[in-house]
Amino acid sequence: MALKLYGDDAANPLMERDHPLTGTSQYPDIREFETHLDLPSGTGSYHEIYFGDIHIGYGTASLADKVLLNFETDHETVEMHFALKGRSSAASGNFSKNIDFSDCQNNIIYASGMEGTMEWESRNFELFEINLSPDFFKRFLPDDSLLFETFRNSMEKGIGCQLGPSHHKISARMYQIINEIISCDRKGMFKRMLIEAKTIELLLLQFEQAADQSQTKSALKRAEIDKIQAVKDFITANSQSDHSLIELAHYAGTNEFTLKKGFKELFGTTVFGFWNDLKMEEARKMILEKEMNISEVADAVGYKNSRHFSTAFKRKFGIIPSQLKKF
Repeated sequence: MALKLYGDDAANPLMERDHPLTGTSQYPDIREFETHLDLPSGTGSYHEIYFGDIHIGYGTASLADKVLLNFETDHETVEMHFALKGRSSAASGNFSKNIDFSDCQNNIIYASGMEGTMEWESRNFELFEINLSPDFFKRFLPDDSLLFETFRNSMEKGIGCQLGPSHHKISARMYQIINEIISCDRKGMFKRMLIEAKTIELLLLQFEQAADQSQTKSALKRAEIDKIQAVKDFITANSQSDHSLIELAHYAGTNEFTLKKGFKELFGTTVFGFWNDLKMEEARKMILEKEMNISEVADAVGYKNSRHFSTAFKRKFGIIPSQLKKF
């Protein structure tokens, strides 16, 4: 598997990788790379994790102007693409039309040995993608609908395609899984096991979205999406603090109604539902991995009353915190 990303100068690529993506890889252990990108009109970074059939990449960029990049790949892959922030557009002769992504969108893309151009817009840009070997992907691809069968047939013919004709919103649970993968501090086989399990769960959620034809396109304006994204980022970075909905709305420069309605539409959950899930996941990790008692964990995630914390924890996981400590 080889990937080359470059600007106007093909002789000096911004990033170049050559590593396997097969189940019989000679590199069964996890390997990771961190690449600093000196982009036209900005800078960025890209982190990669790969082993066996799975190659994960996630990165950020801060751009003063639009950036046009060229890319080349010589491999066959299925990409689980998540556009966390910013807009992008990719053009290649392997596809009948451009593949455009905006904030909070996801889809599954099949590609085989392609080259083309990518354009990133001028702002903060974040993406997360998982590339799977076709054999690994086909193990999970459902065969009970025309949508999945059409995608399978295109793969068999080597024709570039995306699973759904339109992209879907990244759900709150998808964001949680992505964060769990990025923040995973396990090592070796334990890290590989967790990442593979989370990859399969993400794939399941994408399949379920694709199969659900009832989803409607978001009516949110771009400025509203930016403000709601800012609230999500603030919550993620300050999960243990305490703020009212009005305070969060004022922080982002919007009103309470727009924040409530837009957050639910964009992420499929309420502001405080998303916030509470973050707290409970952090609490679960503390209980399992740190020498802390329940009162200390409750206080660490912002609960002054241990009983209220235990009630919230049971609502999320089905057991009280003290039961988890016994496992």
